[in-house]
Order: sequence, then C-alpha cells, then structure tokens
Amino acid sequence: MTKRIFRAIVLVALTVLAAALVLILGALYTHFADAQMAQLREETALAAHAVANEGPDYFETLDSGLDCRITWIAADGGVLYDSRSDSGTMENHLQREEVIRALDTGYGQSVRYSDTLLERYLYAAERLPDGTVLRLSLSQSSVLKLVLGMSRFVAVVLLAALVLSSVLAGRLSRSIVKPLNGLNLEEPLPNREYGEIQPLLRRMDAQQRQLRAQSVELWQKQKEFNAVTRSLSEGLVLLSSGGTILSINPAAARLLETTPNCLGADFAVANRNEAVAAVVEQALSGRKEERTVSLSAGEYLAAASPVKSENSVSGVVLLLFDVTQKHQAEQLRREFTANVSHELKTPLHAISGYAELMKSGMVPPGDMQAFSEKIYGEAQRLVRLVEDTLRLSHLDEGAAQMQWASVDLYDAARDTLRELSAAAELAGVTLRLEGGSAVISGIPQLLSGLVFNLTDNAIKYNKKGGTVTVRVEDGETEALLTVADTGIGIPEEHRERVFERFYRVDKSHSKEVGGTGLGLSIVKHTALIHNAGITLDSTPGVGTTITVCFPKGGGRAS
Repeated sequence: MTKRIFRAIVLVALTVLAAALVLILGALYTHFADAQMAQLREETALAAHAVANEGPDYFETLDSGLDCRITWIAADGGVLYDSRSDSGTMENHLQREEVIRALDTGYGQSVRYSDTLLERYLYAAERLPDGTVLRLSLSQSSVLKLVLGMSRFVAVVLLAALVLSSVLAGRLSRSIVKPLNGLNLEEPLPNREYGEIQPLLRRMDAQQRQLRAQSVELWQKQKEFNAVTRSLSEGLVLLSSGGTILSINPAAARLLETTPNCLGADFAVANRNEAVAAVVEQALSGRKEERTVSLSAGEYLAAASPVKSENSVSGVVLLLFDVTQKHQAEQLRREFTANVSHELKTPLHAISGYAELMKSGMVPPGDMQAFSEKIYGEAQRLVRLVEDTLRLSHLDEGAAQMQWASVDLYDAARDTLRELSAAAELAGVTLRLEGGSAVISGIPQLLSGLVFNLTDNAIKYNKKGGTVTVRVEDGETEALLTVADTGIGIPEEHRERVFERFYRVDKSHSKEVGGTGLGLSIVKHTALIHNAGITLDSTPGVGTTITVCFPKGGGRAS
C-alpha cells in the first residue's frame, strides 16, 4: 500500500508540474507572438505610408540589418522589391493568404511554419493607394524549437521536482500508512485516526467477536474429541483423501507401532502392516472394507470407511477393534466342544461294549459282577463329566443368580477334608489342616467346590504314603488358601496350561484315577468370579503347591 501511495503522489506531482510548464510556456508564447504580430502590423503601416509618399526611393534608405523582411508586390502578384532576395527570381505572390486579404480588405496577415516545424513566419501586408501591396515578414521560433532550446532547463526542473516529490511522497505515504500499520486488529474500534475506515473497523470487530466465539467452540470440540479418542481402547485414525494422517489416537499409534507425532505424514509411510494398508487402500478407492489383521498386540478387526462429499472421497475413518479374546473364546469353544464329544464318547463306548457282551451271553456268570462294576464306573464317570461341564458352563455365565454370603475358608476346608478322608485313606494319603479362621465374601457352594477340587486333585496325583496339607491364613487385606501335596508334580512346560479345560499332564494316570480334566478349570473360573489370584509352584517328583489369594472387603467381580 505504501508503494502505491508513493507512486500516486509522485505521478500526480510530475503530472501537475508538466501541465504547469505546458500552460506557462503556451501562455507566454501566445502572448509574445501576439505582441510581435501587433508590432509587425504597426511597422507595416509605417512602411506603407513611407512607400506611398517616397516611392521606390524609400527602399534605398533602408538599413540592411533590419530584423524583418520587406517585400513590395505588384497588383498582379509580381514581386517589385524584396530586401532578402532578388525580386526577378521570385515566384508570383498573388495566391499568398496575406496578399489576397490585403487586396480585398486593405490589410492581411498570416502565419506559416517551415518544413522542419522549428520556425514559423509572421506575415503582415497592406495595400497601397496605387494598388500595390507592401508586406513585412518576421521569423519566430516555434514551440517545438522553444522546448528543445529549453530542454536542459526543463530536465533540471523535472529532475528536481522528481527528487523533491519523491522525498515528500515517501514521508507522506509513511505518515498515511503508519496509523494503518499500527491498528490493533484484536480491538479495532478504539482506533480513531481515520473516520473513513470506521465502517470497516466495525465490521472487523464483529468478525473478531465471531471468530473468537468460533475458536472457543472449536477448541472445546477439539478438547472433547481428544479426550474421547485418547480414552478409547480401540484404535482410531482419520485420513485425508490423499492418505495423509489428520488424527491418530494413542491406541492406534501403539497398535500400528508409530508415534502420535506422525500427523501430516503419509499413512503408507507411518504404517508397517500390509494388511491394514490394503484395507485403507480399498477405503480410499470408495469401498468400505473390513478385515481381521494380526498386530503385535493380538488379533484386530480393521474397519475402514470412506467419507464422501459430493460423490467423491474426501477422507477415510479407520477403526481397529480388539477381537483377540473373541477369537480365543471361539477357539476354546471349538476345542471344548471337541473335547466334550471325545470325553463323552469314551465312557459311552465302554458302557455300550460291556452291555453288548452281556446281552449276547458272551460273559460268563462269574464275570457278571465285574462287568456290572465296569458299567457302573463308566456311568459314574459320565455323570461326573456332565456335572462338571454344566458347572463350568454356569461359571462362564458369571454365576449371576447365585447368592453371596460370608464364608469362613477354614470351615470350608475342614468340611472338605472330612468329606475326602475316605478317599485319602484308600489312596494312602495323609490329610492335614493348618491355619485359622479367615472370613471372606463369596458364593459358598463355589468356594466349597474350589477347596474340594484342589484337595481332590492333590489326593489323586499324590504318592502312596504322601501328604496333603491345606492351610488357611488371614491377613488385613486378603485371605490365603494353600493346598500343598507331595505328589508327582507338574513339569514346567505344562504349568501354564493345567487350568485349561480337559488338559491333562498324564492322560493315562488321569483316566486311572477317574479325572474329568475340568477340576482346575472350575477352580480358575471360581477364582475369577471372586477376583482372586492363583499361583502355582511345582517340582516334578517332589510335589505341587497351589495358593489362592482372596481379597477382603468384598471380592465380587465387576
């Protein structure tokens, strides 16, 4: 703006100066030209009077240094005398403008320019009494010659004017722009330097208020959006139509193994997972895509949806859902179904086989008792398997319908040992109960089942002459139930899986002792319902110790 004002002021100053020079030169030139013409007319009148009185003798007395040129012209246009040229060689002057007017009216004058336009000639002619015409002419510099002659002076004046106008224009433009540059755009209304811009300032103030309100609203929405996306466990990525990352929450940055500072980067560069990249490519082409992908944290469902505006893709929303537990649950469900089918099939085949032999009469009467006991044993095993499966299925549902109450773990352990004393005596195992009372909040039947399964396993997988020690300890914030045996122990490679359904360390021994493979799985689910933790310590050939830590003050699972 300063440059435009500067150029305008300089241009106006130079234009005014040039116009003034033209007007002044034109006025002066016209004034002096008119004065010369008037003087020439007077001299013509005087010379005509002298020629009329003295005749040709007048020309003999003329001074040869006269500025004007005198020509005596006959009535027919022939030149009788000329002070500058030989009259005999001159052309006829009858058609000259000033001569024609002088012959018609008695006086005539005219102006003519030279071929180069650098000079012009003034002519004044007067008719004498004898019908001849006396003409005087005077040369005068033309305006063009005058300007060329004054070019140095004019150049100096223009240069001085240019310098002066530049200095003044610079100062003036800065003084004009300075208040504008100093405007407080945050608070435009107090600026009073120029009243002409007050409507603009009022509009700017209104826009500033609107922008501030919109900025606060956008900031609040951005804050809410960031708070929501940061708290999401699912990954969320917003992309532009060109695949540039516009927003990414911490969960997505962690899953894609990139940083939250990758905003503005190309997704293909920031992401290293080809499957996720393929999903995004499909969305950028305008098609919604969902695919299960393997990430470092597990199995995730990558869902990419295109955001369309006016039938074109303006962006992509990528969501990453954790489906690891779902896949694991489906896998466990399939394995559970297969294991249940297998476990049920074994006793059923045995019962069917024994019954078929008895039906066909192939069993001697003396062996009927043994076959009946076999059938009964397999039937009991089948019953226990069905009961444990139903109990485990009920635990999977969270045991929501079961009642919670205060349970003394020491009493539950004492009742369990009393119930299993016969089985322990038959196996040659000694049972011991240590510790004291420890009251927790829980589901009585489930806690009794937990103690029963741990103690029953300790008896079944013990050695003849071994010991099972059940200890109950009461702490300020937790209660501990420990079941230790001196049995066969569990190898290290099996310890992580012993709580899985139907998992057996020694399958042949498990079938001998009648185990269903669901006891420790029931223990695990019962502990989860009570928010309890389980630790297992075992040494093959030495024994196994399982400790369950119950929190006090209510262990109800959420």
